Amino acid sequence: MELTVSGMSCRRCVREVTARLRDVTGVERVVADPVHSTVHLVGSMTHADVLAAFEGTTYRPVVRRA
Repeated sequence: MELTVSGMSCRRCVREVTARLRDVTGVERVVADPVHSTVHLVGSMTHADVLAAFEGTTYRPVVRRA
């Protein structure tokens, strides 16, 4: 799954986003690219669980590829 995460442009943001995503059930690997504001996820996670990880934050993820 690939996400675009607007607002993820600094190291602190990358750490926060990746920490949130690592806690999602089924996520095996998280690779963040702050230059392009993208995150690549590997695992058996659901879209709903991934998007729920951002509730209460200023980040607005958009699923690019499943």
